[in-house]
Amino acid sequence: MINYAARNNAVVITVIGLAIVSPFLAIGFGAAEITYYDVIAAVCNSVGGECDISPIKQRIIIELRMPRVILAFLAGAGLSLAGAVLQNVTRNPLADPFLFGVSTGASFGAVLVIAAVGSGSGVITALGIPMGAFLGSALSIMLVVSLAGNGVQIERMLLAGVAVSYMFGAATSLVLYSSDPQAAASLLFWSLGSFTRAQWGNLLLPSVIIGVGLVVFIGYGRQLRAILAGDESARALGVDVNRLRVGMLLLSSLMTAVLVANCGGIGFVGLMVPHLVRRLMGTNTEFTLVIIAVFGGLFMIWVDVLARQLLSDGELPVGVITAAIGSVFFLIVLRRRSWLDG
Repeated sequence: MINYAARNNAVVITVIGLAIVSPFLAIGFGAAEITYYDVIAAVCNSVGGECDISPIKQRIIIELRMPRVILAFLAGAGLSLAGAVLQNVTRNPLADPFLFGVSTGASFGAVLVIAAVGSGSGVITALGIPMGAFLGSALSIMLVVSLAGNGVQIERMLLAGVAVSYMFGAATSLVLYSSDPQAAASLLFWSLGSFTRAQWGNLLLPSVIIGVGLVVFIGYGRQLRAILAGDESARALGVDVNRLRVGMLLLSSLMTAVLVANCGGIGFVGLMVPHLVRRLMGTNTEFTLVIIAVFGGLFMIWVDVLARQLLSDGELPVGVITAAIGSVFFLIVLRRRSWLDG
């Protein structure tokens, strides 16, 4: 007989251990040779210590690689949380920010702002890109909800999301086509997902939004679990289903938009990670959402490492790797849905 409590505890301990070790290991990968001692020394110096490390390595670790690893973790955590909540409120195991049109809508809004004002570090750009991404993602959610019909028919939401995703994808391609060649090349790479723009100054907003989103999702955990039993059952328990569903959709779109504004469109993370964690821990564990966030962050850290290591003279967009893995996973969900639902 399986001891589920012991299994869940083992999963939690393993994920926490990996979360502590993985950033130090990931920082060591790159064009410049960085040892694990260099990482520890750089961190030591950054908090006021006096460890022996060259200034160049100190700068590479603290100013380049560490923000990139943190942004990758935030992206994986946020997209995984958004995917988990979308799957919950729609009761559809195929729901995902990318397949729902949220990511593509956010990408369209961000690309539109970048094409208009550039991608520099000015105040207008710093505020305009996240705002454009959020407006695009919110518009996609509004279109999906309206296309789903009266009462928000969840069986139609995924089809509406796919249609909206293609629509915004076409609009994004039109913006790229209309831009000058140099700008279009940069926008195309960014729209496929990249952490090359990671800076310490860009980490505060996604950290706050994802942290607040996680707290809200956990706070509404009882209501979210009630929706899994069906709308009528949730209403019988006093849950305002439509209001909660729209609120969770908007919060998920905000999280996705902030991440898209910083690292471009990354698909299928929100589809894969929640399924894997639920398979390990179930759906009613109070730690499930936290583990989904941490597991998603770890997954994205190592996808970014893989993206930097596959090519000797450059790096792949992380969205290409997640799409390649996610498309296979999508087919597995379709074929073995009962297995993945646990």
